[in-house]
Amino acid sequence: METDEFWHLIETARSQAEECGAFDQALVGLLAARSKREILEYQERFDELHGALYRWDVWAAAYLIGGGCSDDSFVDFRAGVIAQGRGWYEQIALNPDDLAEHPLVVAAAAEHDVVLFYEVVNYSAPYSFKQLTGEEDFYEAWEQYWNAEPREEMDADMGEDFDFDDAEQMHRCLPRLAALYRPDHPA
Repeated sequence: METDEFWHLIETARSQAEECGAFDQALVGLLAARSKREILEYQERFDELHGALYRWDVWAAAYLIGGGCSDDSFVDFRAGVIAQGRGWYEQIALNPDDLAEHPLVVAAAAEHDVVLFYEVVNYSAPYSFKQLTGEEDFYEAWEQYWNAEPREEMDADMGEDFDFDDAEQMHRCLPRLAALYRPDHPA
């Protein structure tokens, strides 16, 4: 699945969710209407985009928004960023501090609420695969798909590591987002 097709699918699910329900349910429905191969290709693209957000600065943003962020929660946060669509994804990938402008984040900060952690989006491909096939095991099919072609493993470049509990470092890395979530700690 090409990147443009992936994002078209995400945007279509977002549009359907606005009209009649949850994004994850709309996405599963759209995927289940495709072939098994297309679902596996979707998963490959999802993993690629998800992995590209595996960086310390993005994790720091998740840490601020979530009031802490374990490695499992960070997986869910990155899925939530993808669920926001291509525009927000690309903006956040360039500069996670731009989350300070996201309407959900701004509203959540004022209410001391948590947003953008969307665990079930991580399982859209397996859920749709099961819906399409009835009982066929997604993970078995995924392993066969993944191993069918040699792939180069890439080590993630997470960028500069820093202490998320150090207010000064957080304000330096994410000044606008830290101002929303840690206003009592001046930069």
